[in-house]
Amino acid sequence: MRRLAILLATWGGVGFSPFAPGTMGTLAAIPIFFLLSLLPWWLYILCVLGIGILACWAAGEAERIFGEKDPHRVVIDEAVGFFVTMAALPVTWTYLIAGFCLFRVFDIVKPPPIRLVEKKVPGGYGVVLDDVLAGIYAGISVRLLALVIPFPI
Repeated sequence: MRRLAILLATWGGVGFSPFAPGTMGTLAAIPIFFLLSLLPWWLYILCVLGIGILACWAAGEAERIFGEKDPHRVVIDEAVGFFVTMAALPVTWTYLIAGFCLFRVFDIVKPPPIRLVEKKVPGGYGVVLDDVLAGIYAGISVRLLALVIPFPI
C-alpha cells in the first residue's frame, strides 16, 4: 500500500520532478483531462469526485511516509484542482491554456480562504481541498474572462 500511495500521490512519479513539481503535475493531468472530457458532464464530475477521494487518501499517506505536511512531491492534488477548473468548459486550446495558467496562479497565490483551508484542514483532505478551491476560483475566472475577451475556438 505504501508504494501505491506514493505512486498516486506523486501522480505516477511526476512529483519527483526537480523543477516546479506542482506545475509538472498539472501538465501531466492534461492527457487525463482530455480522456475525461469525452464523458458526459455528470460522469466527468463523478470521476473527478472519485479521483479526489483517492487523492485525499494518497496525500494523507504520503504525508506520513515523507514525514512532512503537504510535501511538494505530492501533486495528485494539482491534477484534481485542474480537473475542477476545467469542469464544463469547452475543450479548446484557448480554454485549456487559460484554465492551466489561472489554476496555477490561484494555487500558488492562495487567496482567502484557500491559505486558511490549507493550514486548518488536516491530512490529505487539506492537501486536496486547497487545490479544489483554487480550481473553483480558476474555473470562475476563466468563465468571466471569456465574457470580457471572447475566446477563439
